[in-house]
Amino acid sequence: MTTLVAPNSLPVRNPADNHLLATLAVDDATEVAAAAAHLRRAQTEWSESGPRARADWLRRWRTWILDHTDELTDLLRAETGKVRPDAVVETIASCEFISHYADHAAKYLAAESVKPAGPLSLPKRLYTRYSPYPLVGIITPWNFPITLFLMDAAPALAAGCAVLAKPSEETPLACGRLIDGWKEIGAPPVLTQVVGRGDTGAAVVEAADFVQFTGSTATGRRIGMRCAELLKPYSLELGGKDAAIVLDDADLDRAVNGITWGGLFNSGQVCISVERVYVAAPVYDEFVHRLTAKVRSLSQGTADGDDVGAMVTANQVDIADRHVTDAIACGARVLVGGTRSITGNFFAPTVLVDVDHTMACMTEETFGPTIPVMKVADEDEAVSLANDCDYALSATVWTRDHARGQRVAARLEAGAVNVNDVFSNLFATTLPHNGWKQSGVGARLGGAYGLRKYCRVQAVTVPRIPTLRSELTWYPYSPRRTAVTRWVLRAVASRGVAARLGLRGTGPR
Repeated sequence: MTTLVAPNSLPVRNPADNHLLATLAVDDATEVAAAAAHLRRAQTEWSESGPRARADWLRRWRTWILDHTDELTDLLRAETGKVRPDAVVETIASCEFISHYADHAAKYLAAESVKPAGPLSLPKRLYTRYSPYPLVGIITPWNFPITLFLMDAAPALAAGCAVLAKPSEETPLACGRLIDGWKEIGAPPVLTQVVGRGDTGAAVVEAADFVQFTGSTATGRRIGMRCAELLKPYSLELGGKDAAIVLDDADLDRAVNGITWGGLFNSGQVCISVERVYVAAPVYDEFVHRLTAKVRSLSQGTADGDDVGAMVTANQVDIADRHVTDAIACGARVLVGGTRSITGNFFAPTVLVDVDHTMACMTEETFGPTIPVMKVADEDEAVSLANDCDYALSATVWTRDHARGQRVAARLEAGAVNVNDVFSNLFATTLPHNGWKQSGVGARLGGAYGLRKYCRVQAVTVPRIPTLRSELTWYPYSPRRTAVTRWVLRAVASRGVAARLGLRGTGPR
């Protein structure tokens, strides 16, 4: 029986059995604005405390998370339907984002000297400094409630920002408990969560100085348009339809194992999940045979020992079901799986063959446990088909020849390419995580970039030598001053003064 809840309340259910886990009050625009104002009041002192003091709080938070791994894992499993290994990986591995930015914040935020570009700026000492945006709004989806929150919150907090988090209405519990942990260690009140649906998220966009959004391309486009109207900076990680290319010299055992996990991990609900596979004709039959056997051997459920869990929303099950049904109607064959459960949000791990780009399973984001496999003649056809997509988040290439893999990677239109691996770029915090085309705007992580994106860059000039009462180009103007100014500027712009000073590239040769 479905439990009734008040209109201004948010029910949180277990997707495996629809059991009601909690009912939370929804924060409206007024409450979001009040939370934002509270965070802003605390942010000034937080920013002024310096990166080393902030790093100490982040490390204490990391310790709290590790001490509460079991509790957080249980919450994740309950609100997402994940199997235990997937939930444990999310809880513990996500601490890497805290570690990296706590350890490197002081270096990343240090002022940087800049060399003069030409003689006009030689009398000045030039440098840039980084000033945090006071309030960062982080809006996260339901597939990774901990990872996608910490990926953004850790660098924003390390930069000196206050953070207003709005998790998905489907999965607010684990993120909320993380923020409880921040408060329980006694950290400054610069991190809080608001709960609600789209209206609450829209209020966060209005309240924040910088918006980081992860989710659908349609919602991301609306957020980008609103931020543009407000002249407010933003970063978007959106949909994906990541391709795997299996070349004729691939290690098929590794390719099958990697693509199976890359396509079915978290029930395929991963932004960089393997969503379509192109296999060179000479190894196609053997690859499909091994892949089918591998997928058939997996167990589905949420009990300890199961491999593939539930999907978070019934709507996502509908999409997977529609894509498979559409493919079959267009001539594809299901070798394993292809069915939805009677109860709970489960869709069986599925392998599809005889697919092509007329089918939704190869062109639209499925975000479910399906692996469509297409035979291609060679590397060139595989690259062409992989690039024939509106999304371009990441891709994988499988070959024994690493140099060949790198050449293929350079031809692919994707923000990241993993050779003989899946997801390995995601926890490489010194690499940017960004999408091309309709997969996003901006990037996450990337070492210093991942922190500095939450800062405003300030350019500073300071005299190197004693200054005069007035500069040559200042008032009052006169014919003589104009003539002298013209001579000096021509000498600088041509090879004259610039060449004598040894500055190259300042004029024609």
